[in-house]
Amino acid sequence: MMRLISATPSPYARKVRIALAEKGLAFELLTEVPWNPDTTVPRYNPLEKLPVLLLDDGTSVYESSYILEWLERRHPTPPLLPPDDDGILAAKRFDVLANGICDAVVLLFFERLRPEAHRSQPWIDRQLRKIHGGVAELARLIADGPFAVGVTFGLGDIAAASALGYLEVRLTEFDWRGLYPALGRYLDGLMQRPSLRDTVPYPQAIAAAVV
Repeated sequence: MMRLISATPSPYARKVRIALAEKGLAFELLTEVPWNPDTTVPRYNPLEKLPVLLLDDGTSVYESSYILEWLERRHPTPPLLPPDDDGILAAKRFDVLANGICDAVVLLFFERLRPEAHRSQPWIDRQLRKIHGGVAELARLIADGPFAVGVTFGLGDIAAASALGYLEVRLTEFDWRGLYPALGRYLDGLMQRPSLRDTVPYPQAIAAAVV
């Protein structure tokens, strides 16, 4: 059975967990804090980042977008990408946007862990601009649609939902639902799926100093 090294708040790991559930693939969930000294992540990913998918043959697949690509090629049914090139490119655009939003949230989170006197306000402002801009683009592209791309659930929805869910854990002061009510309704609709309800993120305590 495959194993997935994950962290409870990670939107990147959540994408993979949702995809595995949607494809009906059995896996063992291993929850870690990758910043803590007892993490096993460096054994399986030289970049020391989550998620990591451990395969039955002892090899590992890492980086969320690559894992999703691997799953789609190795386990194509049910598909999470559209059948046409335009649809595939549109779905992967959502993945790029979602990753960018989440990357900025991570950078902001750790900057705010620094002593106040050592924080860079220009750096914080830049991350906030990227987050706000990314969410505005999600809202523009999704509009009132029940799905991000086409008429079925897929990679675009997995990416968008994971990014929006992460904001509700790590950036609670950002009232994106108030700014984009249709985007809030979109996420609420997706949350009816068991794969999303079962992977709602929540914070973990970080024992090690990381800044």
